[in-house]
Amino acid sequence: MKRIFNCLALLLMLVALGSCKKDGKSLFTPNSSGTPYEVLVVMDETMWNDTLGGKALFDVLDRNVPGLPQAERSFRISQIDPSNFRRGFKVFRNIVMPNIDEIFTQPKFKFSRNVYSTPQMILTIQAPDEKSFAEYVTKHGQVIIDFFTKTEMNRQINLLKNKHNELIGHKVDSIFGCEVWIPLDLQKFKKGKDFLWASTDRSNADLNFVMYSYPYTDKETFTKEYFLHKRDSVMKINLPGAREGMYMSTDSIYVDVKDINVRNEYAFEARGLWQMEGDMMGGPFVSHARVDRPNGRVVVVEGFVYSPKGLKRNLIRQMEAVLYTLTLPQEQQLEEIVIGPEVVEEEMDTTLVGQ
Repeated sequence: MKRIFNCLALLLMLVALGSCKKDGKSLFTPNSSGTPYEVLVVMDETMWNDTLGGKALFDVLDRNVPGLPQAERSFRISQIDPSNFRRGFKVFRNIVMPNIDEIFTQPKFKFSRNVYSTPQMILTIQAPDEKSFAEYVTKHGQVIIDFFTKTEMNRQINLLKNKHNELIGHKVDSIFGCEVWIPLDLQKFKKGKDFLWASTDRSNADLNFVMYSYPYTDKETFTKEYFLHKRDSVMKINLPGAREGMYMSTDSIYVDVKDINVRNEYAFEARGLWQMEGDMMGGPFVSHARVDRPNGRVVVVEGFVYSPKGLKRNLIRQMEAVLYTLTLPQEQQLEEIVIGPEVVEEEMDTTLVGQ
């Protein structure tokens, strides 16, 4: 009788613990598997390989990352048939689940967090038929790319929140009165007038962070021409090469700019390639220029990478996540990058998915 009572007590304790949640997940939720920027597609194999819908989804996930010197696709893609979606596959960190059924009246994106593991994002793409699915995915392909890219950046930001370089953070505060979360391995730094550079100082997979500011005049400040002129002048003064006559510049042919939203405020994004004049060095960069209205200035944060012997996608995206952690005076610390209004968060009914 005592043994039965102990077993019942243990069972009740396990049920209670299973119902307890921390940060929106059960205490028994396992850690997710997979690597950053790896996506698992749960889709019928015939549909994946032989239909317009499967081809449309693959083509979106397989798009090249902009602003890199060599072609690198946005994600590493895996696919599994829904009948095999169980156990180890369910804990994958990034999952796409197409749901084509005539019960739907129109295509729609929705997502769920930490359903089978943590951290985990499951993006469901529902549509009434294959034709509308393919058209919707093709038309809104950038939404899918941005969804998983921002998801991975939010994971990086969460890591930085708990562990970042406080020394460099103090330098940022003393020069600019701002806060930025810089990775711990960026140890080397250099200060200038309204300028700071921090680096891992490695011969390969070298990560670099740059921050500078200048007075805000008018909206013409945020044009490609003005950005190129300002960046080149700042870098030439502050980041000379190893020998006289060497300095960093921007390859103006390979620079794309666009307006973005950061913390519900306007920001100017530029990404492209940098080069060292008089040397063979070069690589990708991405920058954000934001207006610090109370102080009448533009604050620029930039990440750039030097990795002649390896891939650069994950490196530049790691530094891009850092840019979003910039906290201007009188701003609150960032919790996460907003995913976007095109994708609605809904709780997933797991009874309808696999076994």
